Amino acid sequence: MSDFVYLNSPIGWLLLTANEKALERIDFSEEPGTTATRSEILQEAVRQLGEYFTGSRQTFDLPLHLRGTPFQQQVWSALLQVPYGQTASYKDIAQAIGNPKAVRAVGLANGRNPIPIIVPCHRIIGANGQLVGYSSGLWRKEWLLKHERSNGSMQHNKNLTKNI
Repeated sequence: MSDFVYLNSPIGWLLLTANEKALERIDFSEEPGTTATRSEILQEAVRQLGEYFTGSRQTFDLPLHLRGTPFQQQVWSALLQVPYGQTASYKDIAQAIGNPKAVRAVGLANGRNPIPIIVPCHRIIGANGQLVGYSSGLWRKEWLLKHERSNGSMQHNKNLTKNI
């Protein structure tokens, strides 16, 4: 059984969903709904996201349940290796997972990430350095990258294979 909570953030309302053991989803919502949760996982997720948005947290320590294909799981695992304040390209991720020709497939998996922000799909940019592809709006991606840049130095990480 899933539980949920709404969180008001600088980039809009977030709907967080968790089961008894792990965070399952973060969705962007136009407006909040009713929240009545006692889930310790959701309470901790709200606390950690609050710290992230105030600039006092750069990494998350939450149990995650990422549902997807084995390929998607591989991509999402690689996303977790892109450090705070750094970016990587879709090509970098494809190379990091050992499938350099899968750039488009990496882009599709990135767009289906069920736990944005915590699984940092916003840190993935085009090979030309341009902001591309954020299913919840490029303005949110831009905000998240600027937020991280203001709380650390933003750099492009081409050496992901060293991190994985």
